[in-house]
Amino acid sequence: MSSAAATGATPVVANRGAITACVILAVIMQALDTTIANVALPYIQGSVSASADQINWVLTSYIVAAAVMTPPSGYLANRFGRKRILLTSITGFVVASVLCGFAQSLPQIVGFRLLQGLFGAALVPLSQSILLDIYSVEERGSAMALFGVSVMVGPVLGPVIGGWLTENVSWRWVFYINVPIGALAFAGVSMFVMETKMDLKARLDWLGFGALSITIAALQMFLDRGEQLNWFSSSEIIVEALICASAFYIFLVHTFTARNSFVNPRLFLDRNFAVGMVFIFIIGITYLASLALMTPYLQTLMGYPVVTAGIVMGPRGLGTMACMFLVGRLVGKVDTRWLLFTGLAITAWAMYDMTGWTPDVSQWTIISTGFIQGAGLGFLFVPLTTITFATLAPERRAEGTGLYNLSRNIGSSVGISVVTALLTQNVQINHANIATYVTPYNQAFSNPAIFQAMNPYSAAGRAALDGVVTLQATIISYMNDFKLMMILSLAAIPLVLLLRKPATPAKIDHSAVVE
Repeated sequence: MSSAAATGATPVVANRGAITACVILAVIMQALDTTIANVALPYIQGSVSASADQINWVLTSYIVAAAVMTPPSGYLANRFGRKRILLTSITGFVVASVLCGFAQSLPQIVGFRLLQGLFGAALVPLSQSILLDIYSVEERGSAMALFGVSVMVGPVLGPVIGGWLTENVSWRWVFYINVPIGALAFAGVSMFVMETKMDLKARLDWLGFGALSITIAALQMFLDRGEQLNWFSSSEIIVEALICASAFYIFLVHTFTARNSFVNPRLFLDRNFAVGMVFIFIIGITYLASLALMTPYLQTLMGYPVVTAGIVMGPRGLGTMACMFLVGRLVGKVDTRWLLFTGLAITAWAMYDMTGWTPDVSQWTIISTGFIQGAGLGFLFVPLTTITFATLAPERRAEGTGLYNLSRNIGSSVGISVVTALLTQNVQINHANIATYVTPYNQAFSNPAIFQAMNPYSAAGRAALDGVVTLQATIISYMNDFKLMMILSLAAIPLVLLLRKPATPAKIDHSAVVE
């Protein structure tokens, strides 16, 4: 960081507006890809011949790769220069996006999404650090507000743009759209951003980083493949579980014995930080997992066109943005713990409403409930970041933010995998339970119209019956998933009592807040 910025004076930076525009563009490109592929998933699934649980690898592979590579982004910038790493990230992200568009099979698109996540992980923290360098301490609040809005543009525009491109052009264009955006960002960074000094003595704890990366990757494979392979009856799942447990054991032992470990265990002695890590993990589960469920619900069960599905999902992000602005003014004036309680209660209420949904639910209900759920996230994100780092020593905040975002990303990927596995499993269980009531002696068959349409003695009738039973089983399974996320939101409320209120009103060190 520049000395001017560190002392609070206004940094003298040429083309500050242009620098802000190009780094914000890079952030929008990365944030957009978190959600833009959601509405296209059913189309991608058909193109690559994937099952319902397999196609979610397109989402989880991206999130996991970004989670793994976010913590070492600071080391890479120090070692090789921030501008150089940022340009490399933009280039790699765009190339990986093009390869995703060219993909012809599930392994190809999952592999290229991994590349997207690996290269895109550094875009957000490095862009933020550039903004912090070019704005004074007094101006950082406004700069970080702009930064936060750019991050939230993804959830707002992603489903809408993705739906329009999929409907009018092709699902492949949800990835090709990154080419012009990336080109503009690359040109802007090349022209206006100054390179930082390289620290050739910078070191990374490769053993700790490698063990943690293997743990996350093995855990994700275990969760993604478990339902398909019938869990521990499969040797592959057993191997993945053993690798995950072994790598995590190595990581823990190394963390508590090494002098300069990848993760400083002393961070977790701060109660607010430890509780905040659990909070953001739960938020990651409830937010992105619910988005992953909504896409097939709207398009498969309700028969919405992809554009309509994108439009009705968009207000969720608007609710988040609106409440982030509101809460930003309340932080410091209202006890942060009350704001967190409000956010969790709103989220739980939205999930409770969704447990009663059927395919006959109105568009207005979907839009309003989505807006309310997004508002709940808006009440959670800023206060949680504030109170999590309020009691953490300033010199440890940079390291803490890497773990904080890692926890959120892991929560998102684990949440998507778990709710998808439960959905698949519960459809089979519910189908079996409902089918026990489908017999020729059921009173419903006394109705001539029903008997003619679903005659259990004919092949066509049995097929029609199976379709109705599968539909009902699927609806109940979605309700169960929404209920699980409601319970998680309610279970997090007691954690608010564990948070300590700072002795003095928290003044956010914006350099520690990574979206």
